[in-house]
Amino acid sequence: MCEHPIACPGADSPDREAAKPTASHYEQGRTLLCNGVLLFEDTGELLPDGQIIAPHRPTPAAVAA
Repeated sequence: MCEHPIACPGADSPDREAAKPTASHYEQGRTLLCNGVLLFEDTGELLPDGQIIAPHRPTPAAVAA
């Protein structure tokens, strides 16, 4: 899907969130990445194959550690 000179990580890659945004809808709380991942502002994700990734924001305890 990615047509950048340096390819972005694929949707199945652990670093998939590093892909470039292609469409941002901040008012709706979502961004479409060039690898097809729909990234939500709560850090949840919807992958192109329909798989749901639960939000994974760090908790205050994890940040302090």
